[in-house]
Amino acid sequence: MVKYSKEPDNITKSCKARGSDLRVHFKNTRETAFSIRKMPLIKAKRYLEDVLVHKQAIPFRRFCRGVGRTAQAKNRHSNGQGRWPVKSAKFILDLLKNAESNAEVKGLDVDSLYVSHIQVNQAQKQRRRTYRAHGRINPYMSSPCHIELTLAEKEEPVKKEPDSQLATSKSRKSQAARGVSA
Repeated sequence: MVKYSKEPDNITKSCKARGSDLRVHFKNTRETAFSIRKMPLIKAKRYLEDVLVHKQAIPFRRFCRGVGRTAQAKNRHSNGQGRWPVKSAKFILDLLKNAESNAEVKGLDVDSLYVSHIQVNQAQKQRRRTYRAHGRINPYMSSPCHIELTLAEKEEPVKKEPDSQLATSKSRKSQAARGVSA
């Protein structure tokens, strides 16, 4: 079994999926993954499908040198730089669908799932060569990546008791300071 970088808090209420040595650019995939983290599963899938048809852009935050600005990215991040990395969106969308089917097998409620953890790591580069002028040769490398993600069910928050029903207990030290004998 493969080790994930982060284990979910509640294993019974979560599911995982991962891809190794995927032939897709690391930098684009990192930005795409970062844009859907903590998103509900249905919303994340719809967002990535919109990226495929250029309805919404992926904001580029870290690897943004030379990336043009677009109004679609400005809606999601202040620098306004963004692109539509189609191949990265397809790979992550496939992983989300895989994790969703894993959740169905586990018997989880698919409508309440959200992306609790997503991570992209660089994989080993694949080497090729390109031929340059004057008989020289330069490297022509690809930058594949590993992707792992975890989906978890949203937990309903526990309701707080009304203040009137809470017992007011004071420590002995504070009671002694007030002069109350117990």
